[in-house]
Amino acid sequence: MSPGAGKRGGIDLGGTKIQAGIVGPRGKVYGEARRQTPTEGGPADVAREMAAALRDAAEQAGVDPASLQGVGVGSPGDVDERTGEVSEARNLPGWEGTFPLAKALSEDLGMEVRVGNDVQVATEAEFRLGAGKPYRTIIGVFWGTGVGGGLVLDGRPWLGRGAAGEIGHIVVKRNGARCTCGRKGCMEAYAGRAAMENEARREHDGGEKTDLFKLMRKHGRDRLTSGVWERALEHGDKLTEKLMDRAVEALGTGVASACNVLDPEAVILGGGMGVRFGESYSEPLRKEMLKHLFADDRPPALHVAALGDLGGAIGASLLFDE
Repeated sequence: MSPGAGKRGGIDLGGTKIQAGIVGPRGKVYGEARRQTPTEGGPADVAREMAAALRDAAEQAGVDPASLQGVGVGSPGDVDERTGEVSEARNLPGWEGTFPLAKALSEDLGMEVRVGNDVQVATEAEFRLGAGKPYRTIIGVFWGTGVGGGLVLDGRPWLGRGAAGEIGHIVVKRNGARCTCGRKGCMEAYAGRAAMENEARREHDGGEKTDLFKLMRKHGRDRLTSGVWERALEHGDKLTEKLMDRAVEALGTGVASACNVLDPEAVILGGGMGVRFGESYSEPLRKEMLKHLFADDRPPALHVAALGDLGGAIGASLLFDE
């Protein structure tokens, strides 16, 4: 039997990193690889890096990519699961229009590729294999470069007409900060890592002292990754503390608003920032949510995603369980 028999590839495409995995039954990961998401170029450049990450993961797993059942992809933006096209992935370089991501990857890798929304597939992975297993109705909140949401309602994924779960675009402040979507006051404009970096640059350029950019350069980064934010907090950096508190306030407001509509049993917090800071900021987040929850006597459970950084790749691979 081929080493790749029964295994699938999974690729989680994020604004900061591309995470790939070779996944077997019940979500077991046999090989993994991570590459930085390109900051220049366009969708074709991102797709090439995604294919390279998948090949890296296959090499670690000791399997020929051609022997895999297929490759699932979790992508940000407006995803057409039927065609595999992705539109308006605004946290990625040059991706304002529509790009045939499944077709490009299929031609590069020589196998079938299926594409789903990045946060929805990660939420479904947590529901089936991770922190959401005890529940029937959950909201996944993935705090990373942006803020995305996924929904499982009464045991079934809910996509709406294709754009359900866009929790990052709940308005938390009328006529507030400008969001990457072009609108004002979205939760993502305060809590998304990219928006937090933009605000840090503005304040730093205006004379505010911070170690954020010094730490970024010291550790060879070209953006303020979650690791850079963590190190700045360890340094007692005041601007970092202020922007983290601002992000948690926006998250609490927006997530509570979604809970008031759907009344879920649990909220699962994932994403690069969510996994890194979920434990240390879970209590402040709960307190912010309680300020806005209608049923504040029975708030939803709040859990950090159990599958960690690999949850998106595992969830993407599950597109071949259907």
